[in-house]
Amino acid sequence: MNNQISGWRKLGKDWNALTFYQRFESGVAFALTFLVMLVVSVALFRLFVGVIGGLVFDALNPLDHEIFQQVFGEIMTLLIALEFNHTLQYVVTREQSVIQTKVVLLIALLALARKFIVLDIGKISADVLLALAAVTLVLGVTYWLMRERDDRLVEANSSKSGNQIPG
Repeated sequence: MNNQISGWRKLGKDWNALTFYQRFESGVAFALTFLVMLVVSVALFRLFVGVIGGLVFDALNPLDHEIFQQVFGEIMTLLIALEFNHTLQYVVTREQSVIQTKVVLLIALLALARKFIVLDIGKISADVLLALAAVTLVLGVTYWLMRERDDRLVEANSSKSGNQIPG
């Protein structure tokens, strides 16, 4: 939290030094952050009212597989939106000038995990299931390759400076 506050302060101090496009980029990211915050707040309220209301009035059986999938799917959707919002905040505070590709890949993997959780195996065709599995594999391999590349870059930079990272 302290890091986020210092990022906002730094943005305020550096605002005059930013180019027009950098200000535009920060403004768009701020607007998106605000919109995602509103959507998450409304979705959280609706989820809270639906779950509590369903449990209190016995209309919601948490042991029912379909109900559990639906509630857990909504929770996963909120977590994905929060992670996306967190990523946007880095752009707003200029801690990162662009959204990192690895973060986007991880958010996509989270979305696929959510899809597999809410999937009704009885109603889905084998083609769709195979396509989802292929996309998951491709995203996973892409993330692994990017992580390997970044690890090699860190290792090369640390060996150039003479600082070996224990590991």
